[in-house]
Parts: sequence; C-alpha cells; structure tokens
Amino acid sequence: MKKTAFNNIHKKFGAKLVDFAGYEMPVQYEGIIAEHKAVRESVGVFDVSHMGEVEVRGKDAFDFVQRITTNDVSKLETGDVQYSAMCLKDGGIVDDLLVYNCGDHYMLVINASNIDKDIKWMQENLSGDVTLKNISDETSLLAVQGKNSLATLQKLTDINLSEIEYYKFVTGNIAGQDAIISHTGYTGEKVCFELYTSSDIKKSEDLWNAIFEAGKEFGIKPAGLGARDTLRLEHAFRLYGNDMDETNNTIEAGLGWITKADKGDFNGKDAVIKAKETQEKKLVGFIVEDRSVARHGQEVFSGDKKIGVVTSGSMSPMLNKNIGLAYIDKGFNKTGTPVEIAVRDKKIKATITKTPFI
Repeated sequence: MKKTAFNNIHKKFGAKLVDFAGYEMPVQYEGIIAEHKAVRESVGVFDVSHMGEVEVRGKDAFDFVQRITTNDVSKLETGDVQYSAMCLKDGGIVDDLLVYNCGDHYMLVINASNIDKDIKWMQENLSGDVTLKNISDETSLLAVQGKNSLATLQKLTDINLSEIEYYKFVTGNIAGQDAIISHTGYTGEKVCFELYTSSDIKKSEDLWNAIFEAGKEFGIKPAGLGARDTLRLEHAFRLYGNDMDETNNTIEAGLGWITKADKGDFNGKDAVIKAKETQEKKLVGFIVEDRSVARHGQEVFSGDKKIGVVTSGSMSPMLNKNIGLAYIDKGFNKTGTPVEIAVRDKKIKATITKTPFI
C-alpha cells in the first residue's frame, strides 16, 4: 500500500488504518461519532492526500477541459473552483471532480480510486496543444473543516481567509509553506478549507502540527474516512462507486445542475439530453423508521414490487436517525412516499425525503 506523508502522524494518534484505494488510510481515531461531531460543532482535520491531482496545460487546455467535463468551464475566472463530472459517450459517469482555474493552467482533482482510469481516459480524449501532468504523488492535501477552521488557520497566515468566497482559492503561505488554500470541502460545512501543499514528509508533519497547535483552544480533532462518509451523507453529497458510476448518468444521479447542455459539445451530451426526456429512475434520500441501517446494494420495494436499490446508508450522528440514498423508479421517488428496504431476512420501513438531510 502507498502511504501519505502523514502516515507516521496517523499512527502516533492511534488511528485504525485500512487499505483504501491502494493507500493506507485512517478510518477513525477516537471514533466516528466523536470525529463527526467535532467537525459539525468546531473543527476537524482529514488527511485526503490520496486524492488525485492532474495539471492540464497548453493553448488548448480550456477547450479540452470544456469538452471532457459537463459543467461550463467558461464561467470560471482565475481563482475559481467548479464541481463537475466526466462522462462517457453513453452518458455513464467516469468520475466526479473539481476543476481549478489556476490562470495559466487548470488543475483537476479526481477520486483516489479512479486516478489511473481517469488519466488513461483523459489521454484517450486528448486533442490539440494539451499536456497532462499527474502531480498526485507530489501533493499533500489536508481538509480542515468546521466553523472554527477559519479561526484556526487564520493564526498561521497573513492572508485574510474570510475574504476567500466559497468555491474560490488563493495561493500563498500558511505556517511557512507554499500552498493552495481552497474554500471547499466534502462535509457540508460552509466554513471549510482544503490545503494543497508539498508531499515532503517533514513539511507535511510540520504543517499538521502547526494546525493542531493553532486549533487546540477549539478542541480540534483528527478525523478519518468513517466520519468523512457520515458527514458527506448528511448533506447528500455523492460518493463515486456507491452513488454513481459508469452505469449512471448525471441526470438520474441528481447532478443535472452541473450538466450544462447549452454550453456546446461535450462528452456524453446527446445521452444527457435524451436522459432528461426518458428518465426512469432518480437518486433520492430516505429516512429509516426503525434502528436498522440500510446498506449499499440492498433492494427497495413498494409492496412486492422492486422499485430501487440503496447506494449509501448510515446512522446520522446529528439526527440520530438512519438515513441513506437510493435509486428509485419513476412514480415512487416523490418526497413522502413510503417504501420498504430488504435488510437481511426482513423488510424495514422507510420514507423518501428531501435532501440534504440537515
């Protein structure tokens, strides 16, 4: 397994380490609920250095990124970040990603489990004066999330972090290190930052230690992949490989808002337009009525009729209820619709609900 630059720190903090996308990653430290609540109530830090980063350069870089992604890159000014997706010709989702407009180039941030697949797919779609550079192994990435993340990080930089709007970024110095400081996150917290820095082990450990010293007064905690999953689910953020993959299109995955059919040609455009007209299923949220947790792959029913399948499910630490996402057939996916989910040898009751859950 690969190791991030923070691996020794994870062991020092007593993390439970697991294999995730080929990396040895912390799934939890103190416990998922405690880490989840630290983010919701104060500030938590995630090592997400396993994520992939690809630089796109050349005079045709804009045309290339515009063609391989579903959102409209022409709306991005230097310093802007955009959530988007890459699709196959048939509309299947290759990956969801972030697009950073860095002025003289773009940086694409892709899912860890898809790095090799995504880069191969990008190379197959290259045209014009475009070069791709995989900088994933050179990059450390920390997500500092929660209402006290700004106060914590502000101690470490002269940049006025309160002036960085949501889904924008700056380049500058933090705790003595060059960094991309991005007002983004995967937790649903509006006060949230992601720091892209060097993967040098000493520099990475120095940055982690500086952040934790600055956040001591706020009860800052390290958080693992377990809390990352429960946090993103409370806000119904999609997880690639669970809630969408190459068998789903962006319309049925509820990502029509990042799919701009009027921007010009892009991969999967015709399939997406058709999907809007012929949509047969939709990814929706549900709340379970008892203490059972619905899990990925479990079937959803209306009476004896199978109407869908669960993609994600977990207990919500903030609601103290079991929640989830599922693809549900047309006619059964409206808010308030009662359904049943097959869990082991019984069917549990659930209700389709609006998302985000909190």
